[in-house]
Amino acid sequence: MSFLSEKARRLTPYVAGLQPKESGWIKLNTNENPYPPSPRVIEVIKNADIEKLRFYPDGESGVLKTAIAGALVIGEGKIFCANSSDEVLALAFQAFFSGKKNVLTPNISYGFYPVWGEIYDVGLEFVALREDFSINPDDCKSSNGVVIANPNAPTSLALELSDIEKILKQNPNGVVLIDEAYIDFAQVESAVSLIDSYENLLVVRTFSKSHSLAGLRVGYAMGQTALIDGLCRIRDAFNSYPLDMLAQNGAAAAISDTDYLKETSSRVISTRKKTIEILTNLGFYVLPSQANFIFMKAGNAQKLYSFLLENKILVRFWNKPILKDFLRVSIGTDDEMEVFCECVKRFLNEKQEKHS
Repeated sequence: MSFLSEKARRLTPYVAGLQPKESGWIKLNTNENPYPPSPRVIEVIKNADIEKLRFYPDGESGVLKTAIAGALVIGEGKIFCANSSDEVLALAFQAFFSGKKNVLTPNISYGFYPVWGEIYDVGLEFVALREDFSINPDDCKSSNGVVIANPNAPTSLALELSDIEKILKQNPNGVVLIDEAYIDFAQVESAVSLIDSYENLLVVRTFSKSHSLAGLRVGYAMGQTALIDGLCRIRDAFNSYPLDMLAQNGAAAAISDTDYLKETSSRVISTRKKTIEILTNLGFYVLPSQANFIFMKAGNAQKLYSFLLENKILVRFWNKPILKDFLRVSIGTDDEMEVFCECVKRFLNEKQEKHS
């Protein structure tokens, strides 16, 4: 006998990347940053007043909002903080899309979007990507909402700011949610600059990727006050203390250290460029990445995935019709990517020997 509700039985949950328990793995499957957090984060957490943990944290994340406002030059009233960008996104689905039909999102994008669509009774419509995996802004119009990851995952491609603005103008009656989890690794401008001009724009970000704080679980959204008030309304009906004290202070320290962000992001971008060059020279097609990962086409993607797995290198493979020829590979350190590329070369050599 099952005690699950009908909705719970129908759900197809999101499947996260493998998290090995033992050491010795090169982990390139969950887009984590290969570098440690800012030294300021470590200092803040080390010196935290542990006695204060007996109190509830600031439900409005005041210290963190002040730090975000200073770093991104945006009013504190236009910022919303929560426990990871996943929670921010889930709250946004409830606040702005629940019960609505014709909410648009790309047919290849973050795997959590369709899950939230099911949970919160959102009538998602999946917009097909172009043949080159790019999003066509002309296909995103006349809707009750739009959800786009920019740069997109797993494709690694990004829309220019002019394309985002076009989508905003084409959808005046719905919230346009731009998920900028990977924007610090991109050469396109953030949509944050459009917030004052468009009341229907919500920009969502995370500290997991560029700030190396995946283990701390901090996310935030930016938009005009009416949208922020809507998120607060849903949050306070769910969990009025979403971010703990250590997370708030650690994230505030991270976003305040702009020099460290630029340094580590530049290192990732440099390693990404070198990796793409090596793989291209080996005969692979790699999309022009704007993220901290690459999306590479391999004729035997599943076999290459298994070969890498046997050599304790984790990447991401989806056994789905549109994606089955591709692997998503997070960018690690220079040393890690060198080991990855050498392993790919061994795979190609062994494959060639079998056919000779």
